Amino acid sequence: MPRRSEGRSVRRTVLDARDVRRAVRRIGHQLVEGVDDLESLVLVGVRTRGVPLARRLQAVVAAAEGVKPPVGELDITLYRDDVFEGLDLPVVRPTVLPFEVQGRHVVLVDDVLYTGRTTRAALDALMDYGRPRCIRLAVLVDRGHRELPLHADLVGAAVDTARDETIDVRLAEIDGEDQVLLYGAPESPGEAD
Repeated sequence: MPRRSEGRSVRRTVLDARDVRRAVRRIGHQLVEGVDDLESLVLVGVRTRGVPLARRLQAVVAAAEGVKPPVGELDITLYRDDVFEGLDLPVVRPTVLPFEVQGRHVVLVDDVLYTGRTTRAALDALMDYGRPRCIRLAVLVDRGHRELPLHADLVGAAVDTARDETIDVRLAEIDGEDQVLLYGAPESPGEAD
């Protein structure tokens, strides 16, 4: 599947590798401060890039507190409100939650918060597995333009964007490098050199 950034030009690097590390570390420390019972904490990464971010947060919490919260992987494909709107047949991957969510302090982890629709789908999917004590949202980048009344509790970077721009999060575990790029609007055929 082509990335949303294809046919677009890079406007700027929002976060380089060092910035990504710092943002994850900051989120991890804020996360610990907001939890009164670390034994009840679980991290749930939204596929795809939320999963490695959740694992990185797990390492930060373990280093800071000596507690290694379990990490789950949540596939939201069939919960999306655009799943059958002219897209290719969706690829559904397994949701892996090696713990009960009932009564747990869940931190939902994703790479980018934009309209809020992915988060809504993730909340719907997660609730099918039980009723957590509470759910907090941690994102690497909040780019604004919400369409639903949702917000992130823990944010690595807030970035002002236009609706026709794209944020591309690249993580070493998937993409071979850590960086966050801002792409401009797609180039029209006559604009390319």
